[in-house]
Amino acid sequence: MMAMLNSLQMGFRTLALEKRSSEVWQVLGAVKTEFTKFGDVLSKVKTQTQTVLNTLDSAETRSRAMGRALKSVQALPADQAAAVLPLDVRDSTHT
Repeated sequence: MMAMLNSLQMGFRTLALEKRSSEVWQVLGAVKTEFTKFGDVLSKVKTQTQTVLNTLDSAETRSRAMGRALKSVQALPADQAAAVLPLDVRDSTHT
């Protein structure tokens, strides 16, 4: 009788393990699907980041070009420069 009960108990444990195994595979399948989507989004972020870096490189190149063109121009003191080119939008007449 004891051997039969042990056999039944082992059978129920095996069934429970098989059920859990099936659930784990379901979760892994869902994660794999999402991981593929995540890879696509990551690729898009990489492309967009590269575009930003390329744009920053262009801006840096333009900045150097303007700097070379302005080498012979004497800089104004900060207070005079602020009067000519107000940086605060509220002080600007171009709103």
